[in-house]
Amino acid sequence: AVVSTQSTGMVVPAKPASLLKKEARAAELAAKNATSSKKLAALKAARRKEIVKKTAKYYKQYEAADKEEIRLAREAKANGNFYVPAEARLALVIRLRGVNNIPPKPRKIMKLMRLRQINNAVFIKLNKASKEMLRIAEPYITFGYPNLKTVRELIYKRGFGKINGQRVAINDNTVIEQALGKYGIVSIEDLIHEIFTVGPHFKQANNFLWHFKLSCAKGGLKKINNHYVEGGDFGNREHFINNITRRMN
Repeated sequence: AVVSTQSTGMVVPAKPASLLKKEARAAELAAKNATSSKKLAALKAARRKEIVKKTAKYYKQYEAADKEEIRLAREAKANGNFYVPAEARLALVIRLRGVNNIPPKPRKIMKLMRLRQINNAVFIKLNKASKEMLRIAEPYITFGYPNLKTVRELIYKRGFGKINGQRVAINDNTVIEQALGKYGIVSIEDLIHEIFTVGPHFKQANNFLWHFKLSCAKGGLKKINNHYVEGGDFGNREHFINNITRRMN
C-alpha cells in the first residue's frame, strides 16, 4: 500500500518495509505455533487415552488377584484345610526413633534405607538381605505389608520425585515420564503398579520416589520401647501397618 502526495509528486509507503517484514514473520510464527499446539494437544489426548486404558487393566488385575485369594481360602476351608497366602514381597518401613542412643550398625542401616529423620517412611523389597537389615534395625523402626489403598494414598498425597538429586512434586505425569519413561513407567498409576507388584523396575521406581515425610500419628503411639506384639510400637506389624499409616498420612 502506498500514499501519493500530489503537491510534491512523491510516493510514500503506508508502512515501512521493516514493519511489513516484521508482521509477515509474526504471522508465519503464529501459524507454526498454532499447528504445533494442535499436534501437541492431539498427542496429549492420545497419551491420556492410553493411560486410562492401562489403569483400567491394572485395576482388573488387582480385582482378579483379590478374587483368587478369596477363592483359594474358601476352597481350603471347604476341604478342612488352612490357606496360607504367599509371602509378602513389599514392606513399608517407618522410623519411630530420633537420633539419640542409636548404635552404629542400626544407624548405618537406617541411613542406607533413607530413613534419616523420625517419621520418615520408605518402601522396601523383601529378600534375605533386606529382612536381615530390618531385623538389626527393628527396635528403632516399625514395618509391615501395605495394601494397594495405602500405597496409592501415600504416593498421591505425600509422593515427591527425585530429579537430578532435587525433591520435585509429582503434580504432572511428565515428571514421572521424564525420569522413568525408558522403563515404560509414564504415569502415576504405572508407578503405583510397579511399586505394589514389585515389578522388574521396582529398584528404579523406588529410587525415583523421595522418602515419605509423615506426620506424627493421630492419637499418639503406645510405647516405642516395646515390641508391637507386647503392646508397644516397634517391629513387624504385618498388615496392621495400614492402620498406623492412615493415622500418619
